[in-house]
Amino acid sequence: MRLALGLEYDGRSFNGFQRQTERPTVQAELERALTQIADEPIMLTAAGRTDSGVHATGQVVSFSCSAERPLRAWTRGVNSLTSPALTVCWAETVANDFHPRYHATARRYQYIWYEGETQSALMSGLAARASPLDDVAMHRAAQGLLGERDFTSYRGAGCQSASAFRCVHRIGVLRHGPLVVLDVTANAFLLHMVRNIAGALVQVGKGERSAAWPAQLIEARDRRLLGPTAPPEGLYLVQVDYPDQRFPRAPLPPLLRVLGDAARF
Repeated sequence: MRLALGLEYDGRSFNGFQRQTERPTVQAELERALTQIADEPIMLTAAGRTDSGVHATGQVVSFSCSAERPLRAWTRGVNSLTSPALTVCWAETVANDFHPRYHATARRYQYIWYEGETQSALMSGLAARASPLDDVAMHRAAQGLLGERDFTSYRGAGCQSASAFRCVHRIGVLRHGPLVVLDVTANAFLLHMVRNIAGALVQVGKGERSAAWPAQLIEARDRRLLGPTAPPEGLYLVQVDYPDQRFPRAPLPPLLRVLGDAARF
């Protein structure tokens, strides 16, 4: 049988998703727990490989096994064997050819800043600190990134994708009190693409660049013009879409849950 799982994890506890030698990762911890439940070796495939420090509320993984277990064994049973930083939110049986990466038609990320003169003990590692931001200018600037474009200027060093073209379906910036949230959905993302978009927009929000500048970077096709990549702690993978699957709706990042649907657009 083949199963899909929905994951939520706190990226502060892991060196990214992908298995690494002698370093804690989401994949390694989850595979160990699944192997115990299945009583056979389990290897996962994922919708995306998040970086060290990046969080998820809507990561999707899948695996095949011969063991027959009730679905609650893949949620409650697995969760009893993992750290509190990693939770399996749901489990579903899927077709034998289901692949969480190649069958996905869209991914959605949110990037969260909090405005503060000092570091917050409660938000450290869960959001990126910033000086006061002009969220209206950031939202206007973000609209210049819509559509299918060559995102070479937003591509991280070491990206192995054959093409830099990606299609941004929806993007916007919202304010919720001291929190400013970038919300972006695309068919797929390049390495560090969302964090580089966040790095460009925060320069607009600080008044250092014009609202037209992020779109001008698209035309320049030169990563060197962008400046620093935004830190990983503000980034959350919140949703992965599949045309033939109706998986449970992923929760919002914890900082936004008290806002309910007002944090979605």
